[in-house]
Amino acid sequence: MQADETGPGAARRRGERWRAPYATDPAATRGRLIPEAISPTRSDFQRDRDRIIHSSAFRRLKHKTQVFVHHEGDHYRTRLTHTLEVSQIARALARALGLDEDLAEALALSHDLGHTCFGHTGEDTLDACLADQGGFDHNAQALRIVTRLERRYAGFDGLNLAWETLEGLVKHNGPLLEPDGRPTRRWAGRGIPAAILEYNALNDLELDRFAGPEAQAAALADDIAYDSHDLDDGLRAGLFDLADLAAVPFLRSLLDEIEGLYPSLEPSRRIHELARRVITRFVEDVITESTRRLAALNPRTVADIRAAQAPVVAFSAAIAEADAAIKAFLFARMYRHPGVLAVRAKANTIVSDLFDRFTAEPGAMPAEWSAGLDGAEPGRVARRVADYIAGMTDTYAVLAHRRLFATTPDLHWSPGDRSLPLTDP
Repeated sequence: MQADETGPGAARRRGERWRAPYATDPAATRGRLIPEAISPTRSDFQRDRDRIIHSSAFRRLKHKTQVFVHHEGDHYRTRLTHTLEVSQIARALARALGLDEDLAEALALSHDLGHTCFGHTGEDTLDACLADQGGFDHNAQALRIVTRLERRYAGFDGLNLAWETLEGLVKHNGPLLEPDGRPTRRWAGRGIPAAILEYNALNDLELDRFAGPEAQAAALADDIAYDSHDLDDGLRAGLFDLADLAAVPFLRSLLDEIEGLYPSLEPSRRIHELARRVITRFVEDVITESTRRLAALNPRTVADIRAAQAPVVAFSAAIAEADAAIKAFLFARMYRHPGVLAVRAKANTIVSDLFDRFTAEPGAMPAEWSAGLDGAEPGRVARRVADYIAGMTDTYAVLAHRRLFATTPDLHWSPGDRSLPLTDP
């Protein structure tokens, strides 16, 4: 008997678009904080995606560190190239699951807007500098950017994004509040960032519920992208080699598969084959596991997904274990590599020096950033300085430090013993 070639299942097999009843519907959006005329050519989520792409914060991702400082090699990921990879995976997941691809893409493109110069080093440094003002969190900073700090439009500050986009930006990693109003475990120690609470008082983002499925897809796309590309970058930098990856059973099985299909394959191709297989297996697992969870929940609308007791877009237990093992390997062999830590220490010096100088002398910042700070209370000055530094690219931060200080740490570092060249031929 011939297989049924109609319906959502067939569309998924062909990679065609289809729309599930639980997808977030742009025609039913909860709208924008400041009402705007409806676009005759684009949905609200398409407009949000376009506003994010055209924002100043998005452009600056080009010269912000992912793991390696950007000038260490042309082929290492930057925060921008990472974001584009996340966007591609998020769209693939959204299409396979019948979700709104435009919303998934907007969330993927905006998820790292709040990251500072020098990657997590900059965030950790600013967090310590702002310890008395509630700390620094890149997710809360992304919300500040899209609701306050971008100043491009005549009618409002920020980007005035739709409720669903803001909800996904804030909650893509899950609820921030328990049903009884207490912070979830992630936020129990330090409390929910003030920027999120302040905005939530204006526009309730339902912090005690899960975000819609598009945000859940974007969050997993982030995990998949950096697992695969950090392995790629670490191998190309010579921080570890392919033989070391055998310590991770999931990766060992992929390497055995590649060796069986392509004996004696050159290292650069073997690395690429590994990275693409990591993405493929993870994506296919998310589609299978999410389809199973959706069938069990049987959601009629996106509201059913928000009210669920667990995410509906997720890894299976086996792939969640593989994901954790890859992250543990990368933490030990890449993020805590002595060379990487040495650069992090120098970057920490640059950020902390800039913060101390600007808080003591706000006039050393450009006029648009120092305006109104004469006689301001210290907390307001510190937050303004953090906004300014967080928006800096790696390049700009180094130049600002050179302008203000007699000596600036040299951030150039490259491993002395690489198994592969920094750039492809």
